[in-house]
Amino acid sequence: MSLNNGEMPAQTSAWQEQILLVDDNPQNLKVLYETLDGRGYKLLVADHGEKALNIAQKSHPDLILLDIMMPEMDGYEVCERLKANPATREISVIFLSALEDTDSKVRAFDAGGVDYIAKPFQIREVIARVETHLTIQRLKKELQERNRALQIDKERILNAMGEGIYGLDAQGHILFANPAAQRISGYTEQDLVGQDFVSLHFASAEPELRESLQDAVASGQWLRLPQVLMSQPGEAQVPVDLSVSPTQGDEGHEGAVVVFRDIREDLERQAELEQARRKLEEQKSQLAQFSRLSTMGEMAAGIAHELNQPLTAVSNYAQVAGRLVNAESLDRETMAETLQKIERQAHRASEVLRRIRSFIRKHASGKEQVSVATLLQETQLLAELDAAYPTDMVKLKVAPDLPPVCVDPVAIQQVALNLIRNGLEAQADLPMDEQFLCLEADLANDQFVEVRVIDRGPGLSQEVAQHLFSPFVTTKAHGMGIGLSLCYSIMQSQGGQIGHRPNPEGGSIFFFTLPVSQPSEA
Repeated sequence: MSLNNGEMPAQTSAWQEQILLVDDNPQNLKVLYETLDGRGYKLLVADHGEKALNIAQKSHPDLILLDIMMPEMDGYEVCERLKANPATREISVIFLSALEDTDSKVRAFDAGGVDYIAKPFQIREVIARVETHLTIQRLKKELQERNRALQIDKERILNAMGEGIYGLDAQGHILFANPAAQRISGYTEQDLVGQDFVSLHFASAEPELRESLQDAVASGQWLRLPQVLMSQPGEAQVPVDLSVSPTQGDEGHEGAVVVFRDIREDLERQAELEQARRKLEEQKSQLAQFSRLSTMGEMAAGIAHELNQPLTAVSNYAQVAGRLVNAESLDRETMAETLQKIERQAHRASEVLRRIRSFIRKHASGKEQVSVATLLQETQLLAELDAAYPTDMVKLKVAPDLPPVCVDPVAIQQVALNLIRNGLEAQADLPMDEQFLCLEADLANDQFVEVRVIDRGPGLSQEVAQHLFSPFVTTKAHGMGIGLSLCYSIMQSQGGQIGHRPNPEGGSIFFFTLPVSQPSEA
């Protein structure tokens, strides 16, 4: 098997997706080729940047696996030149590199890469990412083809039929009708000419609508009706976008031109868009719930510990009560005190379960008027369930007399808890006496309350901060990059904003705003 010919042996499929493998190390090329061989792809190879550019220009592969560290021309420059060329701009590039620092990854994405695989790579990871990006490319091409077909159909319809046009005299009688008008109205030209326009198409309409149309035709006034039902032969009606424009002659007003367009397809698209919007909102809600479940799963050890303490106490007190009952004489005072302790510990366990259940349950995502202090106190208690951090790590500072806010409380708790856990994780490597995390809230202005999560971690670079709330951007070694993106989406739906700024004392300040409840909402 040669690695220097630019193209591997052809596969048996009539049409194959092409992948260009670029690496100056022959052994790496061999491993990549053997990893992807036999999966139905046509594999191309290049051992330096200039050759990769020539092959891409000639063959237009669907995907390029590109090494960064190459002599003469590194992967960054190759990618930048690919993206600068209109002929190769749309080719997806996955970077391969032993460089695992954030700056190298950010530079790779800035150059135009769609993904980044660290060396030494795992075979299953390479296959999974290749298949994912080829699927994205395939769907993108299908979408482009569909858009192109829709555009052709649209132009054909407009050129062949266009909008319906009536010419009316000063009395509102139809003088002529174009082919599109005949098609939309359902009448032939012979049936239309000479008919009274308003009586023919709007005999069953509301009196106000008929009068508006008659006045526009008679007085020469312009009238626009974006959605109105026009009668067709029999009892049928068609929704149209209709306008009446006056025509002027030497002696002044002579009649009108009526232009109308069948909007049934528009209404169907609006209904489809509304259905898609509702589906998207439902999927966002499901993603948020899955994220909450994942968070609780990560905090499982702390939750178990928090529940085990009161349950153990209940068990111990129950044994004491049993001994008191079996004693020769019942000590009612001690029994009453023991039962009160059982009740307190059971209530403590119940409160933990209530907070967890309220946080993870699938709810109606409705906004309500809530107290900021109560909301953040509940969030603080949830954060303290995490066994990875001391229970007194999160400090709460809420300004007095804050007005209530109108939000979905569970959604806001999710945002705040995500930011708190990020802040705690960011400073996990610091000595315990240097760690600090504060949850603050005060009035930003008369319309918003601002909540801040302040940590003393290492902070964020400017490059990371610019793309912080974009999907799949993360500074965590094993992060998926959807937490802050989800927070951003939640805050948009709640009518607030979310952002980040450096902490002057070191670390980061993440903040979000909550809309103050208005009297009508109360």
